[in-house]
Amino acid sequence: MLTELWNDAEGGFHPASAPDFLPKTALVQVQLRRLRAVVSLAYDNVALFRARMEERGLTPDSIQRLDDIQQLPFTVKADLRDTYPFGLFATPMSDVVRLHASSGTTGKPIVVAYTREDVGVWSEVMARTLACCGLHRGDILQNAFGYGLFTGGLGAHYGAEALGATVVPISGGNSDRQIMLIRDFGVSALCCTPSYFTYLIERAAELGVDLRALPLRAGIFGAEPWTDGMRDHIEAAAGIKAYDIYGLSEIIGPGVASECSAQEGLHIFEDHFYPEIIDPETGEALPDGEEGELVLTTLSKKAMPMIRYRTRDITSLISEPCECGRTIRRMRRIGRRSDDMFIIRGVNVFPSQVEAALLAVEGTLPHYQIILTRDQGLDQMTVEVEVTPEVFSDKIRALEDVRARLAKAIEHILGIRVGLRLVEPRSIARSEGKAKRVIDRR
Repeated sequence: MLTELWNDAEGGFHPASAPDFLPKTALVQVQLRRLRAVVSLAYDNVALFRARMEERGLTPDSIQRLDDIQQLPFTVKADLRDTYPFGLFATPMSDVVRLHASSGTTGKPIVVAYTREDVGVWSEVMARTLACCGLHRGDILQNAFGYGLFTGGLGAHYGAEALGATVVPISGGNSDRQIMLIRDFGVSALCCTPSYFTYLIERAAELGVDLRALPLRAGIFGAEPWTDGMRDHIEAAAGIKAYDIYGLSEIIGPGVASECSAQEGLHIFEDHFYPEIIDPETGEALPDGEEGELVLTTLSKKAMPMIRYRTRDITSLISEPCECGRTIRRMRRIGRRSDDMFIIRGVNVFPSQVEAALLAVEGTLPHYQIILTRDQGLDQMTVEVEVTPEVFSDKIRALEDVRARLAKAIEHILGIRVGLRLVEPRSIARSEGKAKRVIDRR
């Protein structure tokens, strides 16, 4: 009843967001208490964690201050594969009410588990995520994240219901129906990957539906890195505000961090997920403001606690106050990972760098692929990018002008010249989930 009363007014303060505004001293007390509890839980019940603690001469009593977290061992994705399926569980299976899994490169999925209390925390942080994005009771949220073993769909679903919003659980795919429901149901917010929404924009135009004329006002996008250029394209084409959210299955799913109305970094719900930034080469902790690899510790996860999990995502922490008033720290948007890099002629290349170059040139569309090949022992990189129908159907001189500007933009960002192929609209395969940007044929 209290939640309903507090959440009636549009833009009103939702009580679930209260931890976002905790004074620093109170937050630290919560973090330390929860850190000590989760370390004890993992030490007592997870053999791999206990063995690594004993190798370092550590016990749960070694954690007396928050900074002591730096003594603890890291957890990496290979640990989940090596202990498949249940080797990192800290509670008996009788307490586990949910299993999710993500695809694995070795054929074995990454399995994650939730107790009933964990599901409650997940719902809470997703409600806080959606509140960060300006959603409230009365909103109609179309959830186009995938349902099933993927954590995205159900996480967003429960969070929206906890917020008091109306959920349209359409899941991914069936794009024409997606557009029909956005129009017919008066959908005000939509969740999906940013690359899939760019396709919905394109498809809506083909069907004669102007998204800008509909009640749709917010897009909640995650599950893949995307650039400010992509945000600008989405906001201009659909007439919405595009919010970046962050999460990963190993930690809880979506709901780890979210942008607010300021769109100046993602607030980390650090009463549940303690963030660190480390040097990805040395593992040494870095201060707020310095770029490095994001490491997360679950402070309240029961079924499968993750201690100092190396995400491989590259970012930095922002401790300065945010104009929205939230006191929890922010992280800069994830633009790259330490493990999606590839090397061409000695140069480190990230797909997000290529995307930034492409979207800076007028006449291109946000659909591209990077094709890697090997010719006589040398690695080669070719970028295929779609151009607008006007450019593609224009004189050859117009195509050459766009090609020249693209080549210059890519060389400016990467420092090397690459192959470039301009292709007609809709010639690059679309994805209903995460876009496949790199095709490695080496």
